[in-house]
Amino acid sequence: MSADERPPGTDALTLLAQGDVELEGRLPWSSNATYLVSLCLGGQAGRAVYKPYRGERDLWDFPDGLFIREVAAYVLSDVLDWGLVPETVMRDDGPLGGGSYQRFVEADFEQHYFTLLEDPAHHEALRRVAVFDLLANNADRKSGHCIIDGDGRIWAIDHGLCFHDEPKLRTVIWDFAGEPIPQVLLDDVESLVSAPPADMAGLLSPDEVAAMSRRAAAVVHTGRFPDPSPSRRPYPWPLV
Repeated sequence: MSADERPPGTDALTLLAQGDVELEGRLPWSSNATYLVSLCLGGQAGRAVYKPYRGERDLWDFPDGLFIREVAAYVLSDVLDWGLVPETVMRDDGPLGGGSYQRFVEADFEQHYFTLLEDPAHHEALRRVAVFDLLANNADRKSGHCIIDGDGRIWAIDHGLCFHDEPKLRTVIWDFAGEPIPQVLLDDVESLVSAPPADMAGLLSPDEVAAMSRRAAAVVHTGRFPDPSPSRRPYPWPLV
């Protein structure tokens, strides 16, 4: 589906939430079961990445329901008005049961964080992703989780391992360490310190919501991109 055919904004959310679903196939390289599906609602059609609950592997350090964190990541991106995470909804139905549905981005999948970093024109967007990951406490920002569409827009995907109330940050985006965070981003983040998104309460635990607000306060207070912690593993594996 081309950019001109892609449903915008609220239409995409409606299609994701209400469209009839047809399974196309499983996406490769995912640790959990992840599928590409087609959606149809009236005369509108599109594609989505479907992550069913029943396809998740048990993890010792995250509770069940990683797909819910995919929705929380979209809510955070939307509240900040950063447009980083493709539209994502949660549904109880589906070919393999309940799960998350995220608008599929037609991207150049030969590109990823390390290749995008080579072009300074992308650095503004990549800095925004880095701040987003600080707020979301992203434990798995691989290089391939930064993608670019045909319009040159960078998107951030795969947020199942986010929002833990304990420090979990593992990311490949350390190239801006020590730099000041742009003030425009700090201004956006400040709104989360005292007023976390109301929708988060239905997606995350109270401790996780409170921890996100504390991380937002820390970002505003320090005003700089952090250095990798020497006391814990700062990188995901594999890197791409």
